[in-house]
Amino acid sequence: TAEARTATTRLGNYTQIFKNAVVIPDTDQGLDKAGRGAEMAYQVLKIAKEQKLDIEKALFDNNAQVAGNATTAREMAGAPVWFTSTIQNKGSGGAHANGTGSNARTDGAQTAFNQTKFDATMQSIWEKGGRPDTVYLSAFQMNKALAFTGNNNQRSTVQAGDEKVVKSLDVYVTPWGTIEFQPTRENRSRDVFVMQDDMWAVGVLRPTKNVELAKTGDAETRQVLTELTLIAKNEKANGMIADCSTS
Repeated sequence: TAEARTATTRLGNYTQIFKNAVVIPDTDQGLDKAGRGAEMAYQVLKIAKEQKLDIEKALFDNNAQVAGNATTAREMAGAPVWFTSTIQNKGSGGAHANGTGSNARTDGAQTAFNQTKFDATMQSIWEKGGRPDTVYLSAFQMNKALAFTGNNNQRSTVQAGDEKVVKSLDVYVTPWGTIEFQPTRENRSRDVFVMQDDMWAVGVLRPTKNVELAKTGDAETRQVLTELTLIAKNEKANGMIADCSTS
């Protein structure tokens, strides 16, 4: 007897527009500045880097999608909004999002991130068929990970001549797979993400572009604009250790 299969449900996310602009007085265009050839080019480069950090923050943010209208900007749903089945350490009072992007997860009481919770998350993902390869976490939680026992990749080595101490965590080997730890400045420190990277993508509608805006008065204005969204392909291939203590 043939087995009936459940039809695929396509989920959606909204694109979000990231805009950063800078205005430079025309006087600056004719000056010989120390350390740079053109003031506008220098300032545009700075706001482009700022925008990359804004995008990274939005991708990791516990923010529900917003459709937008004439007065409200569109917003994409960040990574925590898509997790429903592989969240460990949900604090007291916390609640999962519904997994459709329409609501954010509810934060709960915080407890310390540790090796037991991490290993349980890896096992949960493995049992659901996932193959996670990267952990994204804050500097505070990275220091917690450096204290994991049985970690042969944590090392302190003094090299003769350079007087340099090296302490790093490259990979962590578990029965459920080998995974790399990647610190990030822009995710919430209370969230630790255990990701299978090929199950996520950034959908770019309008690639980053530097455009000149209309001139008003004795100044030049330029804008750096990008429009994109986060694509979650299968949340079961990933995990999240939520409500971690941050102090």
